Amino acid sequence: VHGGAVAYRDRATNEDPIDDRQSQEADAKTVIAELAAAYLPTSRGSVIVDSGTTTALLAERVAQTDNVSVVTNSLLFAHRLSRHGHHDLRVIGGRVRGVTQAIVGTQAVEDLRGLRADIAFLGANGVTADFGFSTLDPSEARTKEAMVRAARSRIVLADSTKLGEDLLCRFASPEDVDLLITDAKAGHPVVQELRAQGLEVVHP
Repeated sequence: VHGGAVAYRDRATNEDPIDDRQSQEADAKTVIAELAAAYLPTSRGSVIVDSGTTTALLAERVAQTDNVSVVTNSLLFAHRLSRHGHHDLRVIGGRVRGVTQAIVGTQAVEDLRGLRADIAFLGANGVTADFGFSTLDPSEARTKEAMVRAARSRIVLADSTKLGEDLLCRFASPEDVDLLITDAKAGHPVVQELRAQGLEVVHP
């Protein structure tokens, strides 16, 4: 950089701890969670909620629904929702990744294989029209893939900083997803490219 040097961080293989990420793009993530809440079942539905700081913000919104079954691999989301006394909250089994507080691995994939939820709310670290939806860790990608297969409808929540990023592990192509909710505006090039491919995009 001009006037000095900074340590190189490979964007494709390094990620910030979840405690740090909660404060990043906080306003945008809140807006996305509010938009996503409109797609929650009002009653007698079932949802899968992926790990991530944006998906974790759905906890308070889910707590306001009735008779909705919730499955998650996010310790952060489970903690927040359990504080509201939600009566049907299930956490899948597996190994915990400390940096994301996500439950992943063979057991997680196996648990998801036996499910068919109405909606899966997924997080993503990278979103592009050509590579699709990606993340940094192979085990998280495999778990996300299992969530995509386990739901009738797939909704990705991603703030604008994720758009245009291709990360190491793809977990879904644009055709695998039904809806992207983002704070990026209609004129954002990635939004335009995804819409051209037929993906519905919701934004403020």
